Amino acid sequence: MRLTKYEHSCVLVEDGDARILIDPGSFSRGFETLTGLTAVLVTHQHPDHVDVERLRQVLERNPEAVLHADGGTATVLAESGIAATGVQPGERLHVGTTVDVFGGQHAVIHPDVPVIPNVAYLISGRFLHPGDSYTIPDVDVEILGMPTNAPWSKASEVIDYVRALTPDVAIPIHDALLAIPDLYFALYDRLTPDETELRVLAPGDTFEA
Repeated sequence: MRLTKYEHSCVLVEDGDARILIDPGSFSRGFETLTGLTAVLVTHQHPDHVDVERLRQVLERNPEAVLHADGGTATVLAESGIAATGVQPGERLHVGTTVDVFGGQHAVIHPDVPVIPNVAYLISGRFLHPGDSYTIPDVDVEILGMPTNAPWSKASEVIDYVRALTPDVAIPIHDALLAIPDLYFALYDRLTPDETELRVLAPGDTFEA
């Protein structure tokens, strides 16, 4: 498995014949020219996770790619003329490899902010991208896309999330809002489990497992 991190929460997962792009959003760059994709997965409808117009460009460059998203996002995309297959927690997708769907709801930002759907994707039974959630699957997670900073998040919750999963590797994502990333990364590295390697990837960097 090869993971390429783009800015914020956008990740390319390559495993065997599968090339899966996750959350091509407005804070991310570099994914627009990708070709050979087998699937595009969207965790939820917020613009930092799905940039509608650039998603359209990606799909035009990858006509064979299937597009999966939570039901709320699928509805939003349909209004823009983009057809996506809505998915629900408990489903298993086959897109060149297996993708198991978990989650269901976005993390709470504030009680006055309506909660929207959010799904988490477990790729090949190994890499978990939780979107904007602290989803804990009922299976072991080897590699975690670790939400690092958000309006719905605080450092203690991130640490407890990693402790709950204890993956072999945690790769920080959802990090575009960080003013001093190294401060957060040092804190997470110190307080997350010794069994978990914190692997920080700059935009465009890859990790192979």
